[in-house]
Amino acid sequence: MCLLWTTFAVNSTFHSLTLGILRVCLLASLLVYLLPATPALDYYDDETKEKYIPHCIEPSLGVDRLILALICSAYAEDEVNGEKRNFLKFSPKIAPVKVVVLPLLKNKEELVSVARELYDQLKMRWNVSWDASGAVGRRYRRADEVGTPFCITIDFDTIEKDAGVTIRDRDTTEQIRLPMDEVIPYLSKQIDGY
Repeated sequence: MCLLWTTFAVNSTFHSLTLGILRVCLLASLLVYLLPATPALDYYDDETKEKYIPHCIEPSLGVDRLILALICSAYAEDEVNGEKRNFLKFSPKIAPVKVVVLPLLKNKEELVSVARELYDQLKMRWNVSWDASGAVGRRYRRADEVGTPFCITIDFDTIEKDAGVTIRDRDTTEQIRLPMDEVIPYLSKQIDGY
């Protein structure tokens, strides 16, 4: 210790280096004494037989804390067809993106043009996303992860048979088939409540 102070007094060019060494020495000695004395923060629940670390959100006002609380309360995990999935379970009223439009294949112009027309109609009313890359299952999962409540798939039945679309619900993963002219009223009832 005396050697360090002597070095500091004699050679002022090493001032910051010496202070840095002192800080490291002090921190190291504090860690040696404090770490073994720190109690474990996790608790064991006898009913569920699990360990957990208690946590809370600090109750103060601010947009960032409100968004954090919304994301924390919307986070959900479940298992669908043997696969675990993580998703944001936003209410359709507050979901940032309400609907994602998915043409079955991005290289079939007939599908893309019908999907683009529906996308243009929907984006006049809600915040809508477009996704044409990858397999439909992966696109569903991507939409689930960001909290999009509804996915609309335009497939070959849309252009060849019934002019209907498939609407998938995020929470139940159930799919229904609706005619194209019933899509906006259905979504309006689901999202807006009327």
